[in-house]
Amino acid sequence: MIRPAVLNDVPALSVLEERCFDTDRLSVRSFRHLLRGGHASLLVDRDDASVALRGYSLVLYHRNTSLARLYSFAVDPDFRRQGVAKRLLAASEGIARDHDSISMRLEVRSDNAGAIAFYTQAGYRQFSTYPDYYEDHVDALRMEKRLAAHLPPDLSPVPYYPQSLEFTCGPACIMMAMKALKPAMALDRMLELRLWREATTIFMTSGHGGCSPFGLALSAWNRGFDVEVHVSDDVALFVDTVRSEEKKEVIRLVQEDILNDIAKTGIRVSYEPLALTEVRARFDAGGIPVVLVSTYRLTGDKAPHWVTVTGFDEHFVYIHEPYVDHEEDETDTMCMGIPIPLGDFERMMRYGRTKQYAVVVLRKEAP
Repeated sequence: MIRPAVLNDVPALSVLEERCFDTDRLSVRSFRHLLRGGHASLLVDRDDASVALRGYSLVLYHRNTSLARLYSFAVDPDFRRQGVAKRLLAASEGIARDHDSISMRLEVRSDNAGAIAFYTQAGYRQFSTYPDYYEDHVDALRMEKRLAAHLPPDLSPVPYYPQSLEFTCGPACIMMAMKALKPAMALDRMLELRLWREATTIFMTSGHGGCSPFGLALSAWNRGFDVEVHVSDDVALFVDTVRSEEKKEVIRLVQEDILNDIAKTGIRVSYEPLALTEVRARFDAGGIPVVLVSTYRLTGDKAPHWVTVTGFDEHFVYIHEPYVDHEEDETDTMCMGIPIPLGDFERMMRYGRTKQYAVVVLRKEAP
């Protein structure tokens, strides 16, 4: 029987650690801490006949992201090859979904072929390696599985286009929105770079500049789309990411120039953020929202990033993520229709200490 662990299970959990692991064992103190208040789920599987502890599964939750981590997983040697591991893993994934986790990650010893095969069969894929991870200096393979189903491409009104450069997420997202509204429109790298040139604010902390919502909106308007922009205030986006006063001034001047051009168009600009319900209303009415998010809740990294909204249901916002990390063996399919819990996405729609907000909504040009 699988159930949540209680404090009375700690002695048996400690014995199971001794039977299953030669190194990197969890202590009695660690088990008690996790049960008393750790941000975790600890499940045990007890054999009804012998009252023996057949196995346990420990999942940790990152407080600020939709990622869950299978931190420790053990099955008693006497109960292996009886489906215990499969049932425990499925139960752990279910609880992680209940915690609004969209992905589960884990580490497994690189020399444990059986465990690697088990997780692979369960749908986990390797995405990186931790060298010298364990106490005995063995490397760990990092593996991940998506727990929430992606929105199938044939159910999404938005086609997918991956950014080809690290700094062109904004243009790629606008291109996806434009293609959804004008299917005959051709998408290629030349258009991607042209949009970046038109929309960039020149400077960021380092490297190439980021694309402003106003620049993206103007680029879409100039290609025949009806556009509205919602931002938190009239302060130039990303201006606080550079220290040089000269660079700050360049960003401000570029935004001022773009706003002067916007004033000559029918683009609607609002300095009031939209609630997520309003973003959904615009999508349901045929608009395609392109949203600036903080990637922290997705990956744990603090970076501004543009994504395209592709759908909604009662639990999730679905997005196209334009960045495909080929070095981690990601594919386009993995980045299409990614489900994000509604509450998480609403929190993601604020970037940085100043809670900057930006949404660009494209529609077909009014007849």
